[in-house]
Amino acid sequence: MKQLQIALCLTFFALAATPLFSQQNEFIADYLERLEQSRKYLLLVAETMPEEQYGFRATSESLSFAENLMHIGFALDWHSQSLLGGRESRDWNTDVIYKVSGKSKAEMIVVVDETFEAAIALIQKFNPVQLVDRLDYFGLDRTKRQIFLLLADHITHHRGQMLVSMRLNGLTPPRYVLFQ
Repeated sequence: MKQLQIALCLTFFALAATPLFSQQNEFIADYLERLEQSRKYLLLVAETMPEEQYGFRATSESLSFAENLMHIGFALDWHSQSLLGGRESRDWNTDVIYKVSGKSKAEMIVVVDETFEAAIALIQKFNPVQLVDRLDYFGLDRTKRQIFLLLADHITHHRGQMLVSMRLNGLTPPRYVLFQ
């Protein structure tokens, strides 16, 4: 009788857990589609801005177009590789990969593209069970699922600033791409 109860409990758990795991896997698949579209659009924006305008700042307090681009790369690396992947964080003060200084437009685009590639590769292998894992995010208790969402928002925020810089330079940004 006890074995029957255990078998029924295990069966119930399996039936209840299957939709949850399926939803988590769907979240990862949806996120990867969004991230790849975001990558394509950001790279198109970066290609469209003339290199001589990469230093443009909308205001003196604003990041330049180039600084926004490289900041997106740094944050993408930190959110994906460090917060989600567990790698030690880069130190912004000593890191040279994501600094604008001395880099051409083409070099910056390669750095950001390679960062997206690495993030996508990590997320493709990400165990969906970890989406509920909690971590400290600037003093706030957040799940890894929330980190995925924060990363998407952060990319959109800084890319939006880049689009404003383009408009202020008399350029028409590339047509918006859906599902990002």
